[in-house]
Amino acid sequence: MIEVKKEGVILNKTGYDFENESVLNPAVIVDGGSIHFFYRAVHIRNYSTIGYCRLDSPLHVIERYSKPFLKPEFDYESHGMEDPRMVKIDGVYYLTYVAFDGVNALGALATSTDLQHFKRVGIIVPKIKYTDFDRLTKNNKELNEKYLRYNQGANYLADKDFVFFPRRINGKLTFLHRIKPDIQITAVNNLEDLTDAFWENYFLHFGENIALAPKYPHEICFLGSGCPPIETEHGWLVIYHGVKATEKRYEYSCCVALLDLDDPKKEIARLPYPLFKPELDYELKGDVDDVCFPTGTALFDDKLYIYYGAADELIACASVSLFDLLQELLMNKAVGDA
Repeated sequence: MIEVKKEGVILNKTGYDFENESVLNPAVIVDGGSIHFFYRAVHIRNYSTIGYCRLDSPLHVIERYSKPFLKPEFDYESHGMEDPRMVKIDGVYYLTYVAFDGVNALGALATSTDLQHFKRVGIIVPKIKYTDFDRLTKNNKELNEKYLRYNQGANYLADKDFVFFPRRINGKLTFLHRIKPDIQITAVNNLEDLTDAFWENYFLHFGENIALAPKYPHEICFLGSGCPPIETEHGWLVIYHGVKATEKRYEYSCCVALLDLDDPKKEIARLPYPLFKPELDYELKGDVDDVCFPTGTALFDDKLYIYYGAADELIACASVSLFDLLQELLMNKAVGDA
């Protein structure tokens, strides 16, 4: 098994009103000699904004805002902006997050060219009701029955864990997102192509748009995309969370797979065990127990730092050798790629 070092807690909640319940699940980007965190800051009664802090090294915070960096402005995000991720594509920063209006939880986007001023683009993932999903996907053979079980009774199906690949693939903007229980993938020439007609066709062929599905016991309930994919010579390194049911609750672990560079719908390899899972006190007990929820990385030489929400209460970090991780993955290739 690959050696992983738990580096410890990076960020705790404060007494500031906007983050007095928890801080978790940061978007992370290395830029201008600094590591920038745009993290989920939770006020009591589960109202989320996006906070900001800056690190001068992987484990050392040197600046932290005392007010929200971004807060809800529109009805679709009126109850919170949750679980951000960030990439830079063609000189533009893409900040994705879950927009929660108190009922619906859907992937939204804001963009920037300077990491200071962000423009809201709006909801990007499909807004689809349960009855329409059932109707459009009926002809998809062997579609996991959990789709209907997990999403029954919803207004719009929750579509979360929205993250872009950090460059265009075959000329297309490509992103991962999650309607339980699988991770889906979408690619378009431009965001304006995400029309109602596009999504209707997407769901008619829904099975073709699943990037990763539960395979091993530690992820058997459902998956969710995590950190922005990392481009390597062997493929896209995808760090995601996998969920299994325990006697009392769900357990969220950090998981890893490798997807094809040109066709990321194709799985090359996957670890058959969690890269790391809840083991330490601050991962086992918190606002939500038994959670390691990875959302961002920073790579320095061969050392990959993985930042994650621990027990939905604070931000922690683990590190691993990128070379060793890729070698371990290549020893666990998907059937047909060995």
